[in-house]
Amino acid sequence: MLSPKREKYRKQQRGKRRGVAWRGSTIEFGEYGLMAAECAWITAKQIEAARVAMTRHVKRGGKLWVRIFPDKPVTFKPAETRMGKGKGTPEYHVAVVKPGRVMFELGGVNEAMARAAMLLAARKLPIKTRFVSREVM
Repeated sequence: MLSPKREKYRKQQRGKRRGVAWRGSTIEFGEYGLMAAECAWITAKQIEAARVAMTRHVKRGGKLWVRIFPDKPVTFKPAETRMGKGKGTPEYHVAVVKPGRVMFELGGVNEAMARAAMLLAARKLPIKTRFVSREVM
């Protein structure tokens, strides 16, 4: 699964998830893409599940680009712990996704296969998505 090799700081604040994506909102590499329609935190496990679903559907044909990376650590305090004693330990990493962000791109396959692969990937993700193509954008 994806995670940063090293981090400047072990723990981050949660931050805001409002607004639209400025960067990563156009198709740069492939012909088809999966665009986010909502704000969310996408975990590394969800990214990997979507990637595996797409590569299996296209039978390792074409080329797939993952345009998001989980670089934000999420911390938890153990269950039944009293308040105080500092922030919890980092448990997993997430990618902060805003509406308009192209999360995955696919090239080298026809549109019907790309649409079906992106639909399988969208079912693995916790947000509403849109299938986009280079011609439309």
